[in-house]
Amino acid sequence: MSERRILIVDDNPDNLELLSVLMERNNWESDTAESGVAALAMMEKNVYDVVITDLMMPAMNGLELLVKTKERFPGVEVIIVTAYGSIPTAIEAIKKGAYSYLLRPFEPDDVALAIRKIYELLEIRSQNMMLREELTKALKYDKIVGASQIMRRVYELVDNVANTNSTVLIQGESGVGKELIARALHNKSPRAAGPFIKVSCAALPEPLLESELFGHEKGAFTGAVAARKGRFELADKGTLFLDEIGEITQATQVKLLRVIQEREFERIGGNKTISTDVRIITATNKNLPDEVAKGNFREDLFYRLNVIAIDVPPLRERRQDIPTLAYHFLERYATETGRSIRAFTDEALAMMSNYPWPGNVRELQNVVERAVALTRDEVIDEEDLPENVRGPAAFSDLPDPEPGDTGVIPLRMAKGAWEKSYIERTLRKFGGNITHAADALELARKNLQEKIKAYDIDVSRFVKQ
Repeated sequence: MSERRILIVDDNPDNLELLSVLMERNNWESDTAESGVAALAMMEKNVYDVVITDLMMPAMNGLELLVKTKERFPGVEVIIVTAYGSIPTAIEAIKKGAYSYLLRPFEPDDVALAIRKIYELLEIRSQNMMLREELTKALKYDKIVGASQIMRRVYELVDNVANTNSTVLIQGESGVGKELIARALHNKSPRAAGPFIKVSCAALPEPLLESELFGHEKGAFTGAVAARKGRFELADKGTLFLDEIGEITQATQVKLLRVIQEREFERIGGNKTISTDVRIITATNKNLPDEVAKGNFREDLFYRLNVIAIDVPPLRERRQDIPTLAYHFLERYATETGRSIRAFTDEALAMMSNYPWPGNVRELQNVVERAVALTRDEVIDEEDLPENVRGPAAFSDLPDPEPGDTGVIPLRMAKGAWEKSYIERTLRKFGGNITHAADALELARKNLQEKIKAYDIDVSRFVKQ
C-alpha cells in the first residue's frame, strides 16, 4: 500500500509525532501539517487518500477542514480525532462526510484498523471504477461491428461528440445500424446512467405519436382513462432517440421545435408546463434537405436537428466489413442454437462479400441466421445462402466506395478476412495464448506469429486479466 499517502493534521507537535510513528510502523507513507490552512495547501500540491485531523484547532478547526476537503477533494477520506466531550461535534462530522472519528486517548490498533478499512474501501472503489471503465468499453459501440476506414471515421465522430449535449441527426439507409450509433452516443456520454428512450415516429399516427411524446392527462381524449407520462418526461436526464424523424407531420414538427428550443411542453389536455432535460438524437433514411425543399419538413426544425450530422454508410460502401460482420452473426446464432458451426467456405464468403446488400447489415444478419438454421454441416457453403445472394445479383456492378475500387472484393481478400477473423476467435478462446492457439490451429508457433504480424492482430486484446 506504499502508493497510498496519509496527511496528519494537528496543532500539537507531540500528536503529530505519535501518529507519524504509527504510520511508519505500518509502512504507510505520511506527511504532517500543523494547521487546516497548511493542510489544504499541501493537498493542492500532493495527492492524499486519507486525512487524519484533530477536531479542535485554532483558525480552522477539523470540521471546517473536513467541509473544505470534501468540496475540493471529494475522493479523500477524513478521520476526525477528538476528546470525549466533543462527541456530538464528531457525529456532526460524520454527517458532513467524515469516514469515522477517534476518541482520545486512542489505542494504536484503533487507528490502524480505521485506516485499513479505508484502504479496503478505496480498493473496492478502484475496482468498481475499473469495472465501469471496462463496461464503458464493452458498451462503447454496443453491437456495432466494422473496422473499415469509413466506419473508423464514424467512430471518431461519435467519440468527439458523445460528451456534448448537442442534438445529433443520424442519416443512412434502412438497416445500416442507426440505432446502434444512437446507443453508442448515449453509452459514451455523461448521461449513460440515465434512460435511453426510443420512439419510432413512423409506427404511430399523429394523435398517438403526440401522446407518446408529450403524454396526456386523464380524459384528454377517448380512451385516456388515466394520466400518462410521455417519452420526453421518461427520458429526463437521459437521451431521447427519435427514429424515422422524417415521417412526422407538420403539426408535430411545430411542437417538437418548441421543446427543442425551450426544453418545456404540456401534456395533451393539460395546462401545466413541464420542463425536461434530455439530449435529442434523431435518425432518418430520408434526404431531409429535399423534404425541406418540397415543403414536407420545416426548415427551422431541420437546422435545430442537424447541429451535428453523422452519416452511416451502407454496407455496399464498406464491403471489407462484410466478412467480420458475417462471422459476428455466425458466432451469435451458433451460440444461441447450440450448434457447432464454425466457418464459411471461401466461396460462400466471396459471394457475401460481392452481394450489394440492399437491406444492409439487417439483411446480412437475417441471411446468416437463416444459414445457421438450415445448414447440416459445420461449415456454411454457398448452397446455404439464399438464391439472390448466390445468384447473378451477387456479382452485379456496385458503386465505387473509394477511388480505384472496382466494386468487387478479390477472393484472396475475402479469404484473408476470413483467416484473420478465425485466428482472432481462436486467440480469444485461448485467452491470447499463442502456443495453445497454434496447437489448436495445427500451425507452428512461428507461423502463427507471422500471420498475427501480417494481419496486425493485437493479441493483448484477448489476454485474460
